[in-house]
Amino acid sequence: MSAAPHMMSMLRRAAPRLTKSFFTCHHACRNPHISKQSRSLFGSSGPQLSSNGLLSKPEVPPTIANITNSLRSNRKKAKFFPETSDKSVAYWLLGSAASVFGIVVFGGLTRLTESGLSITEWKPVTGSVPPRNAEDWSAEFSKYRSSPEFKLLNPNMTLDEFKSIYYMEWGHRLWGRVVGMSFLIPAVYFIARRKVSARMAGKIVGVAGLIGFQGFLGWWMVKSGLKDDLFAPGSHPRVSQYRLTAHLGTAFVCYTAMLWNGLSILRERKLLADPQAAVKLFERLQRPELRVFRRSVGALAVLVFCTAMSGGLVAGLDAGLIYNEFPYMGLGLTPPKSELFSDFYSHTPDRSDIWWRNALENPSLVQLDHRILATTTFTSVMGLWAYTKFSPTVRTLLPAACRKGMHGVVGFVGLQVALGITTLLYLVPLPLASAHQAGSLALLSSVIILGGRTWVPGRVASLVSQRVVKPIRTSRKPAT
Repeated sequence: MSAAPHMMSMLRRAAPRLTKSFFTCHHACRNPHISKQSRSLFGSSGPQLSSNGLLSKPEVPPTIANITNSLRSNRKKAKFFPETSDKSVAYWLLGSAASVFGIVVFGGLTRLTESGLSITEWKPVTGSVPPRNAEDWSAEFSKYRSSPEFKLLNPNMTLDEFKSIYYMEWGHRLWGRVVGMSFLIPAVYFIARRKVSARMAGKIVGVAGLIGFQGFLGWWMVKSGLKDDLFAPGSHPRVSQYRLTAHLGTAFVCYTAMLWNGLSILRERKLLADPQAAVKLFERLQRPELRVFRRSVGALAVLVFCTAMSGGLVAGLDAGLIYNEFPYMGLGLTPPKSELFSDFYSHTPDRSDIWWRNALENPSLVQLDHRILATTTFTSVMGLWAYTKFSPTVRTLLPAACRKGMHGVVGFVGLQVALGITTLLYLVPLPLASAHQAGSLALLSSVIILGGRTWVPGRVASLVSQRVVKPIRTSRKPAT
């Protein structure tokens, strides 16, 4: 019992010392910067000793609004994503765009060689390995023999001939897997390592999802050529022209997104390196006299894309194998109206679908539409070039980079028209048809590059305006 009072007295002597030691931040005491920052944020807890030795009034604690603003500023400094994306991200995006460009051309070759229906199953993982022995090849060939294409077109095909078309389709699918993995893995790395801005991270995730959707569209397209109920009985076994165009259009969108974002990063970094010159360039491009040119470039990009998609319908219907002459189609510039809007393609008793079904399913009208769109594209490009050449105001205000980009568009559209006419006259030979498809993507690329030099993105303009350093003039009295 005698030990209890002694213990209570020890606890009373240690209590003030424990309280003071427990609630004192020794790290802040040793770091004057933190201590000063804490006083500026929460105010002093009592009177302060002034320089003349008198006690001054305690500082008034700041309001809640001041504390909130301070927390917001600290939160802004601790952003996860940087303000601008790294240059390596731009090179990666451009490399991915080049890979997509290649697979689009290779996919056209697969379509032209009629190899797309050689693989009758979709195995995203195990399908990356081709048959390795005679038994595997026999099994794959047996699956192909049950397809409509073999029964109607290739009943006498040998195993060696089957291997040639099989490897074409297998190579196309393998290339698609490479495109997906070479995009997904670096995308995770760049986002995790904070190499991209927040907006660019969202765009990259969107493109990654688009690549996955493109793989699904590819199988959905192939599946349409493996069933008899998806095309007319006894007709040429082919994939649906609608699904083929959707597959091609998604590839074009994916390629355009990679190209545009890669070029945007490079342009953004170049402009931010010299904000003063960037401000002058933006003021020049945003002049009202160039409004027509800026809008025309955007409309031209849409027109080129629509022309390419009409080419997808031509390929899906083999419409290039008829009317192999130019500019005439038979006895005139257009086939007879009864042929262009035939009742054969209508599926309703009242023929209410005769217009759009003929426009999308009648090979004669589909080829005519493609001719009209191609001619309109060529005329629009030449008209826009003449506008920049012979308008004194536009010729003076347009930067040299935009003029060079316009010349590039003129060159590609001329080449594309020559390839299209030659492909038609020579009954769609494999090299010319493949070059024509590549030319459409090259023409779209040239228009996108021209747009990147002409349009002024709002975000880049905002970043440039924030980095413009205005000289501050200060007047100082000479020291006496």
